[in-house]
Amino acid sequence: MSEAPSIQWFPGHMAKTRRLIGESLPLVDLVAEIIDARIPASSRNPELDGWLKDKPRLLLLNKCDCADENATRRWLEYYQTKSIAALAIDCKSGRGVDKVVPAVRRQLKELLEKRTEKGIAGRPLRMMAVGIPNVGKSSLINRLAGSKRAKVEDRPGVTRGRQWVKINDGLELLDMPGVLWPKFEDPAVGERLALTGAVKDDVVDIELLAMRFLGMLHRDYPQLLKERYKVEAPEGTEEFELLEMVGRKRGMLISGGEVNTERAAATVLDEYRGGKLGRLTLELPSSGS
Repeated sequence: MSEAPSIQWFPGHMAKTRRLIGESLPLVDLVAEIIDARIPASSRNPELDGWLKDKPRLLLLNKCDCADENATRRWLEYYQTKSIAALAIDCKSGRGVDKVVPAVRRQLKELLEKRTEKGIAGRPLRMMAVGIPNVGKSSLINRLAGSKRAKVEDRPGVTRGRQWVKINDGLELLDMPGVLWPKFEDPAVGERLALTGAVKDDVVDIELLAMRFLGMLHRDYPQLLKERYKVEAPEGTEEFELLEMVGRKRGMLISGGEVNTERAAATVLDEYRGGKLGRLTLELPSSGS
């Protein structure tokens, strides 16, 4: 199968966000980096390390209820070996969110001790929330603040400005718009971001995306492919054939008995994003970091 052009999506407002993050860093004590538990490597902005330098950081693997539990455990163990503070959370169900503030305080233990020595222990800690579009930053803020403080929509590019949100008497949070990076060096990264909704569908070849996804299912979750789509295929089956098999099983035929692959692709993507395929992780520590 020939290589397709890589997916790229970097709207103008994201360049502004990059500047905004840099300007706001001196205002905060810690950065909470929210990533997608289904694609922990692909959803980490590689530019952040350069921007944040030595700023204390907490990694939050959101949407863990959508990810393979064993895979999430492997990722958390991996981050532990790298001395990176990380938590698995799910802002939709609330799982793990109650551990975020205690984890922030642990990360800032030295700062808190210094403030106590100086007699300014009552000053609120300030945290910045960063992450790619559609990763759940606004949902996290609403969970932490206990109310609908931030606008939440299931599409990339909703939060456009800088927002301060009071979490409690001891913590204030600075919300940032979602930001990608100008070029995905690995085409597979762009595909995973598109699959999970961080990149808009109008810049994506949805048939190619669905084919890649079905290929991954065939390789890593063959039982799920069989259960959901009634597709059993021998090893080495082309991704395009898998898409045709799904369309045929679902009766998505056009004149001449051909499969409407565009409709089949849209169905596969909608069902995955809607959680109808169960808990899936698209990459493991051994295949990315």
